[in-house]
Parts: sequence; structure tokens; C-alpha cells
Amino acid sequence: MNPEGHRAGLVTLVGRPNVGKSSLVNALVREKVCIVSDRPQTTRNRIRSIDSSEKAQIVFVDTPGVYPARNRLGEFLLEEAKASLESVDLILYVVEAGPFSPEPEEQGLLELIGSLKVPKILVANKADRLRDEVPLQAVLKPYLDALNPVSMIAVSAKTGFNIGALREKIISFLPEGPSLFPEDILMDHPERFLAQELIREQVFRQTRDEVPHGVAVEIETFKTPFEYPERQKALIQATIYVERPSQKGILIGAGGKRLKEIGRLARLSLEESLGCPVFLELWVKVLPDWRKSPQQLRRFGYGR
Repeated sequence: MNPEGHRAGLVTLVGRPNVGKSSLVNALVREKVCIVSDRPQTTRNRIRSIDSSEKAQIVFVDTPGVYPARNRLGEFLLEEAKASLESVDLILYVVEAGPFSPEPEEQGLLELIGSLKVPKILVANKADRLRDEVPLQAVLKPYLDALNPVSMIAVSAKTGFNIGALREKIISFLPEGPSLFPEDILMDHPERFLAQELIREQVFRQTRDEVPHGVAVEIETFKTPFEYPERQKALIQATIYVERPSQKGILIGAGGKRLKEIGRLARLSLEESLGCPVFLELWVKVLPDWRKSPQQLRRFGYGR
């Protein structure tokens, strides 16, 4: 039973790629619920992350970055970003603090969001990089003019600067009402999905530009001691799919060294998230042009 005056609502984060939307969600929820890398297209699904407290429940919807679709996967990502704007209580438009102007592919999104009646907060992330003498309102004027936001705030997901103040601002714009989700859950995706994402995160981090975005992860086996009390460790077996044989070679590395490192780091992240020891096995397979196939996109959770 929520106390009187309790607030709850959906808050969506949008913005161009690589402005730190996923890092911001993790900072606001105070747990790692979204994967993070410095590569565009890291986020591929709408992920609802839930921050519950005595006075409010904020349901954050982290979305893919918005950029032109070049294949069926790109079309899916663009649709996901646009769909996240529907039926929400508040929009956080995230930009990078600094003298940046909207990119050409951003103009359409700004026009769309500016026309919505949903309240918007302009969030300037990475404020730790902004020089003290730079007036934030001046450098963000193009965004202020396009969005007409109800508020603006500079934050740093990396250092925690103004994260608490942003959370309070968000709560103040949410409607009064009961919690939308059980208060003991952090996200609306199962742990199996989180395992898939944590493995994919390490692929992005360890290969960077060498392996482009033609990577998908499929969990083959997922057994934890919580579901199987006879087990001492969680057993997770997963296949990493790439589009070309050359990418498979890059992922595996000389003597399997790179794949072992991806597995080691993913295992550490999984153990931290699951709260138990993990035995992780990874395989790499080639699936040509999977991003162009509606069937394969649905298989990996990127289509309808």
C-alpha cells in the first residue's frame, strides 16, 4: 500500500547516440540495469528500469539512439525509439553538455518531441567535461528553442553530480498514484535477457570498431542455483552470432585469447548481477546477413 501523495509514472529517455542515456539510467536506478559502451547502437530494446522509493516509483524507459535506418535492424531501432514516446508522463531529452548543435538526423526527432504535450526536461549529461566559464543555457540554446522544456539540468552519470537533484525533478512531474510494478524488481526483462546483454556489452568493449554491429547473442542454457538448488554455480551457455567469417576470427582472437577475455569479464558482471558464482561457456557462429532477415531479427528479439 503506497502512502498518500505517492507518485508513479513512465519516463522515457531519448537523444542522439552515445550521449550517455544508459549510464544515466544506471545512475538514477543505482544499479546496473542497462549495458554501457562508447559505441552507438549499444542499446537495442526498450528496457524498463524501475526505481522504487517510499514516495515514488519511476519507471525509466531507455531507448535506442535515433539515427537513419540502413537495414531492418536499423528500422527496428528507430521504431523502438519512436514508440517509447507514446503514453509516457515525462520525456528526458539527453544531450552532451557542451557547445554542440543538433545533428541533421536529430532535427526530425526534435520537431516530433517539441510538438508533444508531454513535459520535457533537457538533461545535459557529462557535465564533468564542461568548463566552469561556459554558460550552459547559451550552448544548449538550439535544444531549448526546439523543445521548450519545463526544466533544464546539467548532470554527470559518471561522477554522480546532480543525479539526486534530477531524480527529485522527475518525481515532481509525475502524477500521483500507486506503483506500476512490484517494488522489489529492477527491470521488466528476465535475468536471461540481462545475461545476453552483459555478454554483448563485453563484445562491444573488447572488439570496438573491429567487429561492427552485426553481433547478436543467444542464450542456449540458463540455470541458476535459485531455480536448481542442487547446483553450486549458475550454468550459462551462449552463442555469439556474427555475419562474416572474418568477424568470427576477430572475436575468437589468436589462440582463443580474445573470446576468453570476453567470457571472463562477462562472467564477472554476471556474478555481480546474479549474486552467485557463474560457469559461462561461449561459442561463436557465423549467420550471414542476419540483420536483413525478419525471421532472424525476431529470433534475437529485435522484431515483431
